[in-house]
Amino acid sequence: MPLQGLGWLVCCRQGFSLLARDHGEKEEEESFELRNPDEHTHTGRGQLEVTLSQPTCTANGTPCLSGVPEEKRSLITQKSKMTMDEDPEVLVKGWLLREVQGGWLRQRRFWFVLTTDSLDYYSGPESDARRLGTLVLTSLCSVLWPDKHTYKQTGYWSLTVYGRKHCYRLFTKHYNEAVHWACAVQKVIDSKAPVETPTLLLIRDIEENKFNPEVVEHIYEHNPILRYTQSPLYAPLLPFPYGSLHHTHMAGKGYTSIREEAVRLFNCLQQLELAREPVPLIQGILQTCLDLRPLRDELYCQLIKQTSVTNLRVQTQTQTQLNPQLRYWQLLTCMSCTFLPSCSILRYLRFHLKRVQSLSVDSEVESYASFIAQALEKTRGRECVPSWEEIQGLMGRQEILCTVHYPGPGCCQIPITSHTTANEVVRKMAERLGLQDSRNTFALFEQNSCWEKAIGGSTIIADVITRFENLSAKDPDTDSQCRLCFKLYCLLDTDNISTDSIEYLFLYEQCHEMVVRGQLPACEDDLLSLAALRLQCLLGDFSALSPYPPLEQLFPAEVVEARALLAPVDPPGCPSFPGGLLAGTLWGHKRRQEQDQRLRARLREEGAVVMSAILERWKALAGYSRRDSMAAYLTIARQWSGFGCTLYEVDFYISSTGSFSQKLWLGVAASCVSLYRQGEAEALESLPIGQICSYGVSDSNTFRITAGDRDLLFETSKLTEIMQLMNAYFSATRRQLGKDDCISMETNPKLHPSLLELPSHPV
Repeated sequence: MPLQGLGWLVCCRQGFSLLARDHGEKEEEESFELRNPDEHTHTGRGQLEVTLSQPTCTANGTPCLSGVPEEKRSLITQKSKMTMDEDPEVLVKGWLLREVQGGWLRQRRFWFVLTTDSLDYYSGPESDARRLGTLVLTSLCSVLWPDKHTYKQTGYWSLTVYGRKHCYRLFTKHYNEAVHWACAVQKVIDSKAPVETPTLLLIRDIEENKFNPEVVEHIYEHNPILRYTQSPLYAPLLPFPYGSLHHTHMAGKGYTSIREEAVRLFNCLQQLELAREPVPLIQGILQTCLDLRPLRDELYCQLIKQTSVTNLRVQTQTQTQLNPQLRYWQLLTCMSCTFLPSCSILRYLRFHLKRVQSLSVDSEVESYASFIAQALEKTRGRECVPSWEEIQGLMGRQEILCTVHYPGPGCCQIPITSHTTANEVVRKMAERLGLQDSRNTFALFEQNSCWEKAIGGSTIIADVITRFENLSAKDPDTDSQCRLCFKLYCLLDTDNISTDSIEYLFLYEQCHEMVVRGQLPACEDDLLSLAALRLQCLLGDFSALSPYPPLEQLFPAEVVEARALLAPVDPPGCPSFPGGLLAGTLWGHKRRQEQDQRLRARLREEGAVVMSAILERWKALAGYSRRDSMAAYLTIARQWSGFGCTLYEVDFYISSTGSFSQKLWLGVAASCVSLYRQGEAEALESLPIGQICSYGVSDSNTFRITAGDRDLLFETSKLTEIMQLMNAYFSATRRQLGKDDCISMETNPKLHPSLLELPSHPV
């Protein structure tokens, strides 16, 4: 029924049959509206014009002239017979080899002609040569340039031109000729106007008429491509370039082309309606969008289509039937918390959510729409797709619980969302543990029994949980599962920590971790005393029946190994190799096995000796309370001048005098930055924090610290962690002292900006 002020004509099927096949659903289910060319909408925009840039072709690739008027057909025929020297549209012409399917020849020689509209090939250069095929060039076509890999395999330089229905893989002996053709074809493609699909045109119409609800509803009612369907799609809703992904880094993941993957996405969406366990399917869809960034807008458009409603459908909807769109709303919720669409699709999505909220009679659908609208305000790029637990929480619009451990046996359950950052979790943990007034700062760490790493303050915690889930899936039987841990990060004041506070326990436990890792330079006598104090703290007074921890949890393993290596591995009088190459090889292998067995025996012996010495010292500590044991432990540890610093391994160091050293420790503390030989208490170089004028990454694995005329230049694999910790120290120091002077950062622009962010939140 015509609307007031508009001359709408609803007569669409035949005029858009080709567009429906190329850009949407089946012909019998498609209809589009055409506008009267003499009338305009109230916005001043004229008729909706959609032009076909790719003609239909017959099976052999020649243009089909059926349905073309006789006069135009004769003109086309005359033009094809025109000599190419007389045709002003010819840009490049010449002989090229083309890869053909079937037959005993893989490559055949043809005469190719590039015009401003197409790439044609003929049987020869003669004026009456038969045209064998045409590839019409549009803005969606693409060119794959020559590469050395193909040349080494075939002896030819190749270029590939992708069109809507055809793909020409062309070969030539000469590199310059291949580049010339590729440049010319790419120039024609770049000169073409962007192709717009019907969905894009209708989105633009909706944007222009969004303040006129009647017009918008009319557009939805007369264009099924915007509405929910149970039929498959045969082409993407958005324009994507033609071409394959086989030559990209995504080829190993099984992807074919963007257009084909877009159609497969819609097939996966429709499987969601009947899926008993939707989480794996949702994870697979989100992983595809993570790998192929252009598909994010496409998936948003497909989900908007499948969650759209009309006034007619709202009136006929019954509450007794399960809403088939529910799964689409759940996936749209997961998408809104994982990826953001482009600006134009984001505006369309927000309009869609408001429209659904105004039309829907389903309270659950309204709740999803409201949740998604709020999520879009917080979402930024995610590094990983949501974990199984997160997807289940999003499907129910619920928070998930995150387990955060802290030094000692304790842990807390913290509720998080898909947008919660590490800084927010640190703040919640500090409030829960009563650490708001501490002068030191804290951070979250991801750790297992072998390593730990500080988490950047702006990192999404849900991404960290997903990484843990992926690692667990790869190696489910491992004993060292990853976990989150809340720990001290910047030690700005270790002298004024109350012995009754949980912060004192943090300091003690983290100091013991350094001792066990061999990162506290101390003599063997002090290490034995520390191990005995640890047992007294954990178990109280000595008892022969008390089960005590293994030696590696009390004493540095490197010290035991060093004691074992002091004794000769080979016993005196060991025979030499027998003569002969084969006999010598077998004898050498047998001798190495015997040496390994003797070394393991020596390690067991030395371990027993060390453990016996620890137990004797433990007996002498009878009567020490837990607090006394912790205080005595920290008193011994504080004897090292570098107490409180964080140590990082340095692979190679060059001093300002030109000398170099290997395998050092870099100690970063609140007062200075120092270099130590591993196991030695005295620093080789030390730069006070107040004298440092610049620091940063000078190349891929080299870090430079400058203080006046002195430089510390070293190679390490811990660039990110060092930069994060130094940033945190300087920032925390400036906040506490109230200084506004800044430290310059010599950062490499190739590195990710997250190197400069603070990984901890001061409390």
